[in-house]
Amino acid sequence: MSFLRALKRCAVVGAVVLAGVSLQPASASASATPPPGPLVVGGTPAEQGEFPFMVRLSMGCGGALYEQDIVLTAAHCVDGSGPDTSITATAGVVDLESPDAVEVNSTEILQAPGYNGTGKDWALIKLAEPIDQPTLDIATDDSFNNGEFTVAGWGAATEGGGQERYLLKANVPFVSDADCEGAYSGSLVPSEEICAGFIDEGGTDTCQGDSGGPMFRDNGNGGWIQVGVVSWGQGCARPGFPGVYTEVSTFAADIQSAAAGL
Repeated sequence: MSFLRALKRCAVVGAVVLAGVSLQPASASASATPPPGPLVVGGTPAEQGEFPFMVRLSMGCGGALYEQDIVLTAAHCVDGSGPDTSITATAGVVDLESPDAVEVNSTEILQAPGYNGTGKDWALIKLAEPIDQPTLDIATDDSFNNGEFTVAGWGAATEGGGQERYLLKANVPFVSDADCEGAYSGSLVPSEEICAGFIDEGGTDTCQGDSGGPMFRDNGNGGWIQVGVVSWGQGCARPGFPGVYTEVSTFAADIQSAAAGL
């Protein structure tokens, strides 16, 4: 696995990601109110109920409700496929410490078949019971793979920072495969990945702890549709290095089939 691909966006303590060491989940911030100013590296706090499909996973990743009892996340957030009751999914709130938070344990994991650290970065987590929140539709073709996207998560607001207590959001523009390949010197898998961010100036991006969370956009009918899964990148919001996301439409049929079998 290349150095670039080792910098995936799972939660870390301190700045260890910069040294390429093992990535460990960080504890939630203890602040009592949402911090002001730029967050999610260039974003702002989300409102309660704004993105009700968002899920926080206890290993330090994000995800989205594909079904009320199935979470879509990143393959690099999980360790293979099979029965697993060790993961807790938290949903229904923007504040992870809210007494209204819903917590449900996992029962089974399905990691993308053939995942080896390059591309195919998606996984499904089956929950012990449904979470009574709206689900997020996934794109089944590439017609939504353009324009402006929204990203959200409880990950770091600065490169090397810790997990946030409150859900943060940001908007990022599509970056072409050609420009993204140029930024990452051939490490991109264009048929399986999609890029987004302000490639020239940087400043807005997903970061450590946002792995597995959705990148989504309006569906043209007043709702949201997921086009990406937070996967990897060089640092967070650095000029010249956009965020790289699993291209959901490429794997839509596989995801649908896998979910039906869980």
